Amino acid sequence: MRTLRALGAAGAALVLAGTGVATAAPSPPPAPKPQLTDAQIDKAVARLDQTITDLMRRTGVPGLSVAVVHDDEVVHLKGFGVRRTGDPAKVGPDTVFQIASVSKPVSSTVIAGAFTTPDEWDRHVTLPGFAFKDPWVTGHVTTADLFSHRSGLPDHAGDLLEDLGYDQAYIFDHLRLEPLTSFRASYAYTNSGLTAAAEAVARAKGTTWQKLSADTLFKPAGMTHTSTEFSAYVNAPDHAATHVKNPDGTWSPRYVRDPDTQAPAGGVSSTARDMSRWLRLQLADGTLDGKRIIPAATLARTHVPQIVSQPPTSPSGRVGFYGLGWNVSYDDSGRLRLSHSGAFELGTNANVTMLPLEKLGIVVLTNGAPVGLADAVALEFFDVAQHGKATTDWLPLLASVYAKEIDEARSPTDYAHPPASAKPAKDSAAYTGTYDNPYYGKATVTADNKGTLTLALGPKPMLFPLTHYDGDTFSFETTGEMAAGRTGATFADGTVRVESLDANHLGTFTEQ
Repeated sequence: MRTLRALGAAGAALVLAGTGVATAAPSPPPAPKPQLTDAQIDKAVARLDQTITDLMRRTGVPGLSVAVVHDDEVVHLKGFGVRRTGDPAKVGPDTVFQIASVSKPVSSTVIAGAFTTPDEWDRHVTLPGFAFKDPWVTGHVTTADLFSHRSGLPDHAGDLLEDLGYDQAYIFDHLRLEPLTSFRASYAYTNSGLTAAAEAVARAKGTTWQKLSADTLFKPAGMTHTSTEFSAYVNAPDHAATHVKNPDGTWSPRYVRDPDTQAPAGGVSSTARDMSRWLRLQLADGTLDGKRIIPAATLARTHVPQIVSQPPTSPSGRVGFYGLGWNVSYDDSGRLRLSHSGAFELGTNANVTMLPLEKLGIVVLTNGAPVGLADAVALEFFDVAQHGKATTDWLPLLASVYAKEIDEARSPTDYAHPPASAKPAKDSAAYTGTYDNPYYGKATVTADNKGTLTLALGPKPMLFPLTHYDGDTFSFETTGEMAAGRTGATFADGTVRVESLDANHLGTFTEQ
């Protein structure tokens, strides 16, 4: 799952927090006080439909559902657009969306509900087959470490294995081959690490993650259309299909994304109505409709910074933090702001943002690949509440952040245009055969009767036709959530190096 580092992973922490000069104080400053009046919030809510209609028109995203909670009341709940292009069925408050990495704060709520004291977040994670390259880290890593992305695993470790079709057990067993950075001193967004922590808690409770989520949160909170299982989403009669943008600007439901392998990190599906109940619970310290659902102290721990996720870019810049499944920031008045974005490149984007001091929160669910829509709606809503108007046009800024993330994943080599002086390839027999890799498993290269090569990867082999580029280098089109355009496959001395799999120097296969 590519949950974009700049927003999906960091949840718009910087743009939400703004900028400000941090000055040392001789004594702790007074606690911040609420600033927003009911009238200000009413104005922001009244303008929300216009904002959404305008931003949907500009992006073309087919459908959106939104909920706003203030002072323990759902003050806005509405659907916009259609569930699927080419089908007139409308999006409503009970339309089920995949929420991608907004699953993380939902999952941290489940964990908080499974614990009785905040100290349980610091318990050692044990799970069969799950280990790190450094045995000391294996023996000391905690649930909090993995839910705050400070374990030392590389960014998105394990996600490429998921894209190739490997199951959860295989991924957990092979994370030990990933290189590590400093334990508890570095931040890198890792879906598989968070997933392992959640699965370990469920196992310790003698149940599955799916049942723990339902019994601890979804059922007690009355979230009747929320699940951690892909089957529940795809079989829901009223669900929003995922869409990607076509070159002509239209949107199509081209792909289906099954995130069950990383369910705690990105596999939740829900509705605006259900998410409004979760927002109410969050803003009421774990209670809902007068009933205690989640212990206040274990939930509060999720809202506390655990690691710096976005260092300041200037002396006057603001720091972004990551808590336990939440992006954590503070505005110029010291008010806590909690947020998270979620994005599947295969067709969904969501945002949740809360100001706990103001008892105010918004959740935005969309059925289009990330172009900034969900985040822009949330940002403009809080802008209008605080300032009476939008302080900037957020959409192009956010769209550029998402686009930059995709561009950075692409190869610097333009494989679509071989060099004019390209060297010829050898006979196809020089490349065919079976290759092995301790991390990615087996790869096979075959040739048809015309000599055209095909690379097969994954446990249920995915086929990638190879196109000659230069000498012993070929290219193929990547697919899946982590797709990054055309990438290279270079043969040398009985090996083949797959460029898109080699970010952590694990992408070389050796002929058997």
